[in-house]
Amino acid sequence: MKSTLIKNANIVNEGVIFNGDVLIEGEYIKEISDSISVKSNDVLVVDAEGKYLLPGAIDDQVHFREPGLTHKANIETESKAAIAGGITSFIEMPNTNPQTTTIEKLEEKFDIASKTSSANYSFMFGGTNDNLDEILKLDINQAAGLKLFLGSSTGNMLVDDLDVLEKIFRNTNMLISVHCEDETTIKKNFQEHLEKFGDDIPIKYHPIIRSEEACYISSSKAIELAKKTGARLHVFHLSTGKETNLFSNEIPLKDKRITAEVCIHHLWFSDEDYDKKGTFIKWNPAVKNKDDRAQLWKALLDDRIDVIATDHAPHTLEEKENVYTKAPSGGPLVQHALPALLEMYHKGRISIEKVVEKMCHNPAILFQIARRGFIKEGYFADLVLVDLNNPWTVNKDNILYKCGWSPFEGVTFKSRITHTFLNGSLVYQNSKFNNVKAAKRLTFNR
Repeated sequence: MKSTLIKNANIVNEGVIFNGDVLIEGEYIKEISDSISVKSNDVLVVDAEGKYLLPGAIDDQVHFREPGLTHKANIETESKAAIAGGITSFIEMPNTNPQTTTIEKLEEKFDIASKTSSANYSFMFGGTNDNLDEILKLDINQAAGLKLFLGSSTGNMLVDDLDVLEKIFRNTNMLISVHCEDETTIKKNFQEHLEKFGDDIPIKYHPIIRSEEACYISSSKAIELAKKTGARLHVFHLSTGKETNLFSNEIPLKDKRITAEVCIHHLWFSDEDYDKKGTFIKWNPAVKNKDDRAQLWKALLDDRIDVIATDHAPHTLEEKENVYTKAPSGGPLVQHALPALLEMYHKGRISIEKVVEKMCHNPAILFQIARRGFIKEGYFADLVLVDLNNPWTVNKDNILYKCGWSPFEGVTFKSRITHTFLNGSLVYQNSKFNNVKAAKRLTFNR
């Protein structure tokens, strides 16, 4: 059984930072102590002096594009980028081609990941207007949860039959994650701008077309339906300040029935960045204004928002360079989300403990993921070492996404991920991948 001893790390876990050692045996954390000594020459010793040891991040919303859209990305390429970014587990979305809306297609994706993924993996099952029977056949431990698009996005899986929607909410025990934008509002706004500008609508109008109103109408309806039916609801990628008022911080996350997520791009960018970044920061829901961003930060820090994710959604450079109506929404983020948040730590916006809570602990609690998301004895050794003072600049040469670009190009981050451990194996060290197959399918305590 292979063993690794991480020495002298600043260990970040459950709201505290303490200096100590972590002993890994096989896939698991064996011991955490102020000082651990081992006599065997077979133990790999990693000196973490001055570095911070975090649990591997768990990204609850990614689009890795496989199967069917692999010219943009695939599970192999994007999971490697995630490992380099300190994300050791991901939950992938169902709007692939074919869509993950049958149990057969779900298991096909698990099979692909078992062969090619560099990170731990699970998948969302997609709900549609006509697959309720399949949803009800799905074992609650078979997938991470159920994903519903209440506004159309890439791979249009819009669920707009209200009777079906209520039946899904009422009849599934799975956690329901939703993309909330009101389709009627968006279509009306889009048509007005199309008539005025043609296909080349200036990108600055994206948050006007996919507006605060569109987001709030849809989010509030979903929450109302969850309260009516008792469903367990998780609202993905909040983008407006108004929506944050729909959520509560009055009870612990484990007891909440209605929860929320924010993504890194809505915390970093604002509508002031459209002039420079153009369609490369075109997301659904749209990046809104500075006040929205400030309110998202406030709700994140006071625990109305529970999770930080990426909504990693790559498209090729050629696709993104199209005019507004033809440029798809989404961008790649898994390699740079944690460094970006640590940059916010350097700026005094968020503590490292809070970063760990929102990116590691809370996704594990929310999805009831077994033995991950914490640095605890008996848990899987998914661990990330970070050097907070080792600057690097994002450029084409160090971007690992298959699409080859990043909205963070040209940004210098002060913090660098130096080591990533996955299920006890050192899989990434100082910008190099070790040829170790260590990824596992996520399991759940449900």
